Amino acid sequence: MMLPQYRSFIAGNWQDSAEKCTIASPFHGEPVGTYFLANEAQVESAISASVSAFQVFRKSSRYLRSAVLFSMARQMDLRRKELVQVIVQEAGKPLALAEGEVGRAIQTCTLAAEEVKRWGGEVIPVDIEAASRGYELGVVRWVPRGPIFAITPFNFPLNLIMHKVAPALAAGCSIMVKPPPQAPGAASLLSEIFASACEEIGDTKEKVPLATLQVFSCTNETAMRVVTDPRINTISFTGSESVGWMLQEKALRKHVVLELGGNAGVIVHEDADLTRAAARCAFGGYAYAGQVCISVQRIFVHAAVAVKFQDLLLDAISHIQVGDPREPGVLVGPVIDTKSADRVMSWIEEALTQGATLLCGGTRVGNVIAPTLLTRVTPTLRISCEEVFGPVVVVDTYAEIDEAILAVNQSRFGLQAGVFTNSQKIVQQVTEDLEVGGLLINDVPTYRADHMPYGGVKGSGIGREGVRFAMEHFSERKTTMAWSGL
Repeated sequence: MMLPQYRSFIAGNWQDSAEKCTIASPFHGEPVGTYFLANEAQVESAISASVSAFQVFRKSSRYLRSAVLFSMARQMDLRRKELVQVIVQEAGKPLALAEGEVGRAIQTCTLAAEEVKRWGGEVIPVDIEAASRGYELGVVRWVPRGPIFAITPFNFPLNLIMHKVAPALAAGCSIMVKPPPQAPGAASLLSEIFASACEEIGDTKEKVPLATLQVFSCTNETAMRVVTDPRINTISFTGSESVGWMLQEKALRKHVVLELGGNAGVIVHEDADLTRAAARCAFGGYAYAGQVCISVQRIFVHAAVAVKFQDLLLDAISHIQVGDPREPGVLVGPVIDTKSADRVMSWIEEALTQGATLLCGGTRVGNVIAPTLLTRVTPTLRISCEEVFGPVVVVDTYAEIDEAILAVNQSRFGLQAGVFTNSQKIVQQVTEDLEVGGLLINDVPTYRADHMPYGGVKGSGIGREGVRFAMEHFSERKTTMAWSGL
């Protein structure tokens, strides 16, 4: 069978290049596709095309933007099975989770199509002091900021791209996307969907320039040329902490949005629904082999219910299906590659040699690591304080709620957290004191609605995604005031 071959989509054309790379399945290791690396000349062409497209698209009507986004959503729905298949094959995402991701990407695109129609600004009073008499009102409008360069990770190879592409198109910006090298197929299919939508919607009055969205893979060195190019206004990055902060340093005088790592903590108080808490922690900790920024990594349980909760959690873990991500019902498939599997296993071994207790898991077949639960882990060990990005959860106990809050906050990350309790007093306390960008009450942090403001504090990044909030990052406020005389 011929493998799919993904070409760069640059300046409205699909282009080959001299360098081709192979995509390997993280589960069985066999090739599942190939893609071309754009060379420096092609990337330079993409930058120029993005600048030119922006000058046209920034003046486009809200009708056109909304229509193109609705068309893209419809076409993603028509190609749903194809998108699911490529995500399962390339990213090793279990089938049900891949189906969920495609559904969310369609929803994200639809939300952007709807938000365009509400995207305007505000009117503010100006004549509020003696010196400003004569200026009655100021009109504040959102205007598109400029060409965007987006870099996206493997774990959500469609929806995380859509969280950049859809708000960019809605705001009136051109955007270039560098997809993940492990799983570029969904982005390539998206470029086809975009081109088809432009053809479907364009009319004699206005058209979307095809270079408004460009998709290409390239080396990190070539990507850095785009990051530092003065013609590119905004960098939107989702990925590792180290790369994100490096990009911020390099992207001088640019607007930078960073969605980085997490080390999500969950507090289970003594008055919680323990059965629900255990079931949700098992899902939140191990779904997609823990390769989600908001996966449950650390659980802090009140000492009075620790034994009962631990038993419930182990029972829930025992019912998780592990193995081939193509099989229905599987929740834990492979981590993305052998290097990642080696790292996760080394962190488990390090914890065990330092006195941690293994409650379950700790084994590996290929790149599939069994759901692993550890206790008595020294907080300074990597498996506790770093982002493990694997199917590993650490559980500990606390006596007072202040101890649990302190333990969650000791992480240098601050993306999301979860708290299980029926106490309104504790809800108020954790809402005020937990240093995170998002807090889930009576649920795990492994949840994101695609219209909500999503992002973290501390080492977890800068800015917020979620369609309307990303549109704000991709836009500038422009204020107009008129002298009426006095």
